[in-house]
Amino acid sequence: MIVKSIELKNYRNYETLNMQFDNKTNIIYGDNAQGKTNILEALYVCATTRSHRGSKDKEIIAFESEESHIKVIVNKNGINYRIDMHLKKNKSKGIAVNGIPIKKAVELFGILNIVFFSPEDLNIIKDGPSERRRFIDMELCQLDKIYLYNLVNYNKVLVQRSKLLKDLGFDKKNMETLDIWDIQLVKYGKELIKRRIEFVNQINSIIYHIHNKLSGNKENLLIKYIPSVSEENFEKTIFISRERDIKYKVTSFGPHKDDISFYINNNDVRKYGSQGQQRTCALSLKLAEIELVKNIINDTPILLLDDVLSELDSSRQNILLNSIGDIQTIVTCTGLDEFINNRFNINKIYKVIEGQVSCEN
Repeated sequence: MIVKSIELKNYRNYETLNMQFDNKTNIIYGDNAQGKTNILEALYVCATTRSHRGSKDKEIIAFESEESHIKVIVNKNGINYRIDMHLKKNKSKGIAVNGIPIKKAVELFGILNIVFFSPEDLNIIKDGPSERRRFIDMELCQLDKIYLYNLVNYNKVLVQRSKLLKDLGFDKKNMETLDIWDIQLVKYGKELIKRRIEFVNQINSIIYHIHNKLSGNKENLLIKYIPSVSEENFEKTIFISRERDIKYKVTSFGPHKDDISFYINNNDVRKYGSQGQQRTCALSLKLAEIELVKNIINDTPILLLDDVLSELDSSRQNILLNSIGDIQTIVTCTGLDEFINNRFNINKIYKVIEGQVSCEN
């Protein structure tokens, strides 16, 4: 899988941009706050329909514009796909693939598979559970359209159930309506739990060997899935917790409360691991993610490294760079020294200054 080009119009600090990418390693460098990350973000939006930063469409569009456009050309299995994204401030985005409009995100997911690695990912171990759920959800949505379907419907039901819970706090006349939402919540929630368990098992089968090698055969890493409720007990738990949910106006149990934990030699890394161990776990997780995507799609994903090398010591830098192999990689950084010092092969170099991009080779 290769991203051949990207075009932007009125996207954040880019009035217009047209870039062609090399099939191997592409470096985008420049000072901070010049717009390097915006290019990676636009690619991520075309893969997942949303920003990796969690930004809303209206926040992405250039300040004095009402809409923004992204066009990305992807080559997959020798076939070119053109993804057009039309972002609007006051309306939902428009998406087209090869000139044909699509109505649902499920039709876009899987055309462009991306593994995104940023400095924030290094904190995934010590951050709150929402970040770890987001990691699972975003990866599975790219790989599994059925999971995406179940997640979208689960979230819709969750919103409706929460709204009803607030109403029931004042008037219980619509209590029977809760049965309808609970049935659907359990239906979609069970499927999410089942697939997340499978995903964690798949990651574990890969990450164990990666981390063991990174630690010099000293550490064994295991990821544990921690559901707020088991698949088998979900229906019963939802029913039992009704009064509590009505009292607090929130759904207490379900996949939206799940988490994962990381254990090195049976010790919880979040509680007992050093910062170095936590960062190595995060690096292992990203390397395992790359291998898992390869195995599932039988192709290579696009690797986006957003100024992450400056956050890693030289040893971890070398491990990451040596693991890239045949993957098309687009890297942002503030300077080229880290690559030169690592004798890293660079195929294309771009410099960014205040939203203006120039090719240097």
